[in-house]
Amino acid sequence: MKRAVVLLSGGMDSAVTLALAREQGFACHALSVAYGQRHASELQAAARVAATLGAVEHKIVNVDLRSIGGSALTADDIAVPQHARAHADDEIPATYVPARNAIMLSIALGWAEVLDADDIWCGVNAVDYSGYPDCRPVFIAAFEQLAIVATRAGAEGRHLRVHAPLMKMSKGDIVREGLALGVDFSATVSCYRADAQGRACGRCDACALRARGFADANVPDPTRYI
Repeated sequence: MKRAVVLLSGGMDSAVTLALAREQGFACHALSVAYGQRHASELQAAARVAATLGAVEHKIVNVDLRSIGGSALTADDIAVPQHARAHADDEIPATYVPARNAIMLSIALGWAEVLDADDIWCGVNAVDYSGYPDCRPVFIAAFEQLAIVATRAGAEGRHLRVHAPLMKMSKGDIVREGLALGVDFSATVSCYRADAQGRACGRCDACALRARGFADANVPDPTRYI
């Protein structure tokens, strides 16, 4: 089996991405990043998802983005908006974490080189999402080109690929795809303000997008709410 590094946050999108990579025959090395986010519940969820979906291994790497702040997810003096779509459609929300996806993909790229893997998978989405600039197709395409010119593998003529299979899928489509692949969404955590037990607030943008996905797919929402 070809090796791949799969970014795994513990949320629904990354869980479906891991399931898709496994379905396509990859030996998946799951990577989560503890970047100073508000709670550890999503990392606990990532461990559950990695185990149930057959990852070869699950690694958690620590990166202190809280030390630079600038986001409601990494700075205590910036509140997480408690109303869905509390920002304008063309406004980058307070929950955007500066450089987070670039950093996570860079760590994934480093591990892929160590593993001699040419494939990185991530669950970014540009349809039903919060409006983060690092979730757009242009960012993924640019990072793939960076990976080719910045690595030994690329210099040796190998083509490193960044897979973003959910990029153009709605949340409803993601739910349907996940269910078809056997993803247990009750094991995932998407909420920006989840408590220590992984229960969701039901009020943030992430909760609203998640709930919309189950509603659009016409299936019961398995999320545990506070």
